[in-house]
Amino acid sequence: MTVTWQVPLRDRTPSLVVTPAIVGHRGASGHRPEHTLDAYRTAIRMGVDDIEVDLVSSRDGVLVARHESELSGTTDVTEHLEFADRRSTRCIDGHKVTGWFTEDFTLAELKTLTARERLPATRPGNTAYNGREGIATLTEVLAMAHAESMRRGRTVGVMIELKHAAYFDSLGLPLDVPLLAALHRHGLDRPWARISLMSFEAPILQRLAMRTRLPIIQLLEAGDSHAEMCTREGLARIDEYADGIGPHKGLVLPRDGVGAIGEPSSLVRDAHRLWLTVHVWTVRAENRFLPTNLRRGDAPDAPGDMAGEVRALLDVGVDGVITDHPERALATARELDL
Repeated sequence: MTVTWQVPLRDRTPSLVVTPAIVGHRGASGHRPEHTLDAYRTAIRMGVDDIEVDLVSSRDGVLVARHESELSGTTDVTEHLEFADRRSTRCIDGHKVTGWFTEDFTLAELKTLTARERLPATRPGNTAYNGREGIATLTEVLAMAHAESMRRGRTVGVMIELKHAAYFDSLGLPLDVPLLAALHRHGLDRPWARISLMSFEAPILQRLAMRTRLPIIQLLEAGDSHAEMCTREGLARIDEYADGIGPHKGLVLPRDGVGAIGEPSSLVRDAHRLWLTVHVWTVRAENRFLPTNLRRGDAPDAPGDMAGEVRALLDVGVDGVITDHPERALATARELDL
């Protein structure tokens, strides 16, 4: 059943920025395999303000763009018989994971792999790009972003998320050391460089806050793990080391018992009182990812009313929307004259 839902007719709450940012999540991952240079370029071509890049480490300490260190979901590693003995099981961030891991491969070995679509059943069109690109390093992403900025006459920002930071610390592969070195080499360790540093883990952000003047964003997951951080007291503690928060969209627009959204929470307002920016994640076009009152039809992988969700988030005053489908979010922002 299709349900039509409209953004409540009330005055739009202002954000802390002149124009809320539209951010390409792992690039334009609704259109290309995630974290490929093509995905990032596609997002930039669509007009995003920033691209979002997740980083993990190779065995030899090189930062590469992957959402997690396990490789089988997004590369062709299972087809490489020479790496069959690298399959293992380990505990990462409290979860047991089996597969092949970046930290067991040198960069040269990682460069023999090619990228694959993570959600082939949901996004079959993306599979046409399987195998076209390998795993990109942070240096390659920064060089690409600079080249695209020069080509288009506008600076494209890069929002960098550090994944599994404590886990990599335990392996003697701290992520912040090569990160700051790479940013320094590229002249991007300045507050005006359009680089933001993000993580779900406060300790590495606190460490970075003492070593850089770049904006720090504390990511917040829905559920019990970050519930205390979403209170006014928790936000005040975040304000001691961070410049903004990156909450799951459900923390801003809570869903009811049937998965529908209505009135927003106070999170954006409470964060803005402390001058903390708010970038929400992740907005996706397919019905399966949308609130029930914004779905169109019964097919879970059909596009729903993503524009309605973007309008509702912008109406609450968020400072950025991180999305797999940036062209849809940009069109909605233009309709609202933002």
